[in-house]
Amino acid sequence: MVLYKSILESAEAEYVVEKSRFIAHASPAETPEEARLFVADIKERYKDATHNVPAFICGAGMEHQWASDDGEPQGTSGMPILKLISSSELTNLVIVVTRYFGGIKLGTGGLARAYSHSAKLVIDEAGICEVREGIRLEYSFDYSYLSKLQSMADANRYIIGDINYSDVVNAELSCMSEDGDRVKSLMSDLTGGKAVLKNEEITLAKYRI
Repeated sequence: MVLYKSILESAEAEYVVEKSRFIAHASPAETPEEARLFVADIKERYKDATHNVPAFICGAGMEHQWASDDGEPQGTSGMPILKLISSSELTNLVIVVTRYFGGIKLGTGGLARAYSHSAKLVIDEAGICEVREGIRLEYSFDYSYLSKLQSMADANRYIIGDINYSDVVNAELSCMSEDGDRVKSLMSDLTGGKAVLKNEEITLAKYRI
């Protein structure tokens, strides 16, 4: 199940126009608190910059949205970044575009284009991904079933993770949430109902698109 789209990883990108230098940083951020910490860190790192313009959207439903112009003319910087994130249908990320003024004014339209372009560059650098819901199943079963279970993994869309060996095999199987019931049925059929499901938990995973 696809829950939302976001960025794959943190990234940095740079753009220069009319001698003004724009340095964009992006990071995954699941909560507004996490996003604000990232903003504060960038502002501290670039405290000599002319402006540090932040914007973030958090929440699977994009419910937390915030931006600031950080001294630029109203509506020319933070909002264009926020609109770009929103129109790309991305969430759980924060972007800060740092500007070092080069002495040539860009005008309101030029500023908006420069900030949104910088944000686009850093999103492309970070990579867009789908965040999907998965299931991790922890099973214990007899050694005699392990090789068959491994050989069937690709065809049945599950991944075998950590395996611990004792008097029985303890193995983690991960799959997409929609495949969970099918994997459970497979384990029951393969082992004649002898496999023991010791733990089951919901997981989130990123897949590049």
